Amino acid sequence: MITIRKSKDRGHFNFGWLDTYHTFSFDQYFDPAHSHFRKLRVINEDRVAPGKGFPTHSHADMEIITYILSGALEHRDSMGNGSVIRPGDVQRMSAGTGVSHSEYNPSDTEAVHLLQIWITPRARNLPSGYEQKAFSEDDRRNRLRLVASEDGREGSVTIQQDASVYAGILEPGATVEHQVAENRHAWVQVARGSLKLNDLELNQGDGAAIKEERTLNLIADDKAEVLFFDLA
Repeated sequence: MITIRKSKDRGHFNFGWLDTYHTFSFDQYFDPAHSHFRKLRVINEDRVAPGKGFPTHSHADMEIITYILSGALEHRDSMGNGSVIRPGDVQRMSAGTGVSHSEYNPSDTEAVHLLQIWITPRARNLPSGYEQKAFSEDDRRNRLRLVASEDGREGSVTIQQDASVYAGILEPGATVEHQVAENRHAWVQVARGSLKLNDLELNQGDGAAIKEERTLNLIADDKAEVLFFDLA
């Protein structure tokens, strides 16, 4: 069964410096019918204005993945990490026992467009940590490239949960097939462009919850960027 979560039905706030869409309940947005999917807790699509950002704030007991679509985001945290995240970079911050961090758009002219994903960890009070890796466009072209996993296989960042996150950039007409193991679930999030998921049309910002489906085909209508979550 595939259940589509349309972009227009997401929570939406525009604060001027931040234009944000929430797939699941988050902060001021609460929808009891869309609070999470399996261990996938948050998918926020954010556009942050030049020179603006999130001042220092704290998290705990969450695996936080940041995926940049355009622009750049500067990160600093209480573990001593400082970096600039750009398209193709995947950042993982395990909040665990507690982390404070800030995120700013360092550009004076260009907005940053990003997806921030939260995944509930396998247990509370796990060690906090940080990791960042780059995945080229060629590495993600016309395939689902593993970018985050529990065991860090294939050069992916390591998350503390039985979940695998894939990223793909599909050229027009490209088809990618993915097999979902028995008793596993999946979520597809279209970051840009449009595609068909087993003949169901998905556009930018749309998501799809998947259960009891073994074979999934993604067919790009135009150039599309997609995140695919394989979940227990």
